[in-house]
Amino acid sequence: MSVEVRRAGGGAEVEWCVRTMAASDPWITLGIGEERCRKAVTAADRELYVAERGGDLAGFLLLCLAGPFTGYIQTICVHPDYRNEGIGRRLIAYAEERIFRVSPNVFLCVSSFNGEARRLYERLGYELIGEMKDYLVRGHGELLMRKSRGPWKEFWAE
Repeated sequence: MSVEVRRAGGGAEVEWCVRTMAASDPWITLGIGEERCRKAVTAADRELYVAERGGDLAGFLLLCLAGPFTGYIQTICVHPDYRNEGIGRRLIAYAEERIFRVSPNVFLCVSSFNGEARRLYERLGYELIGEMKDYLVRGHGELLMRKSRGPWKEFWAE
């Protein structure tokens, strides 16, 4: 069954994203609850997209296209009922398509304890840039990763 990725529709979909995020790792381990999740997914400078399969929401994606890391995938979240079915890969592909229109780089962070996600990102061509130790919570780091099509100078010349 195909997966459609589109902009989130508003109230009910936003709340679905908040609940799904807050009830999932890595956010549980990081101690990030619903209120903080709501602030993230409703931030005015973010783009929120949902993945829909067979009429059901299956996951979502939160992008930041401004700031020092133009083209930052802030959040990828797949509902537990839809994991290991390619939804995460589809969301990442969508994010890359969107970001590569405005930047030669896609950035993301993955929690140091989230080995499964890190392996996925590496298989998709992301390289480790560095670790920010104790960045969100003490005892866990955030690994900054990047996928690039080349330097900014070449991108500007296109």
